[in-house]
Amino acid sequence: MGDENRKILVVGGGISGITAAIEAAEAGAEVTLIERNPYLGGRVTQLNQYFPKLCPPTCGLEINFRRIKQNPKISVYTLAEIESLSGSPGNYQAVLKLNPRYVNDNCTCCGKCSEVCETQIPNPVNYGMDTMPAAYLPHAMAFPFKYVLDPGIVGTEEARKCLDACKYNAIDLDMQPASLNLNVGSVVWATGWDPYEVEKVDYLGFGKYPDVITSVMFERLSAYNGPTGGKIIRPSDGKPVQSIALVQCAGSRDENHLAYCSGICCLASLKHATYLREKNPDSKVYMFYIDIRAMGKYEDFYVKVQSDENVVLTKSKIARVSIDRESGQMLVEGEDIGRSEKVKQLVDLVVLAVGMKPGTASCKPSLDMDYDDFGFVTGSGSSGLIPAGCVKAPMEVAASLQDSTAAALKAISTAMGR
Repeated sequence: MGDENRKILVVGGGISGITAAIEAAEAGAEVTLIERNPYLGGRVTQLNQYFPKLCPPTCGLEINFRRIKQNPKISVYTLAEIESLSGSPGNYQAVLKLNPRYVNDNCTCCGKCSEVCETQIPNPVNYGMDTMPAAYLPHAMAFPFKYVLDPGIVGTEEARKCLDACKYNAIDLDMQPASLNLNVGSVVWATGWDPYEVEKVDYLGFGKYPDVITSVMFERLSAYNGPTGGKIIRPSDGKPVQSIALVQCAGSRDENHLAYCSGICCLASLKHATYLREKNPDSKVYMFYIDIRAMGKYEDFYVKVQSDENVVLTKSKIARVSIDRESGQMLVEGEDIGRSEKVKQLVDLVVLAVGMKPGTASCKPSLDMDYDDFGFVTGSGSSGLIPAGCVKAPMEVAASLQDSTAAALKAISTAMGR
């Protein structure tokens, strides 16, 4: 696979794109992997633990990053995006836009630029729950392990301070966007997923009450490298959380919002119950669900969490989340389907289990692909683009790895004209 039309382009540097790139390269292909963020890893980097083993994702990411570093057949471009894509299987032409990092390869991650930078910006890794200096390392395990300057400070005195503080000439304020033309034999589209905008479900209170957060935010709140150092506290007053409501299907299985089930939300919430119970043995967890989806090997995980006497599972569709003025706690109201009675529960924190939207719902490739009504890719259309991971369907990490390995094999076959 030596000539130009035998190369593979992988769009998206989350766990699916990383897996597809590594598997293809280790099978002999020349791979270019691009990611629009300044780091690889996607939403897996924002997880605290995987279910059901409850192990951190850092070990798996570190192994994959090492495989990338050691493989000369993989070229990685972060802060990169597709400007145009044309062609057909075996002969695609891609034009990439490479956005400036304003930090070059001299960076040692000493952090001096961050120390002098006073401008604060929302931290996207923590879903905006805290801020960080505008000269920043995206997170402790970032790959590439280099700082970034937010474009908003370039051209200001703040950027000049960063430049003067760097002893290694790593700050380059003259960096400009650049273009890169590629000719490749196949394209793997692995642009991942986005959380549903649950603020659209106004009766659930997200965006109105600070003590109503999403499941992805709670993941970061529980992480040792998150905005609170792993302390599960109420955003409104910083007090430790003693009780929590895990509200399932927040906008999902709802014809007015997401009409489908994302499949992983129940398991994520069961995992979240273990976070609080481990950190606070006296805590109480109330989980409100329509149906528990814990298929196959995950059934044991569900049974284990269910057996905890301080975890209460109620079959209920929540109708309203509001604040109780007397206690200052959050009030969750709905109907207990099993008992045919109303349920009202006061808790310190409400966590809304949000569904998964495919990245293709907001950003589709310019070449032909087939989609369902929700933006998930159902086929490669006439173009032969190869979807991988959560652009095809909601998936947990293990399923994404399997699907991306299959995508790598198909990419090699497509590039070779088979």
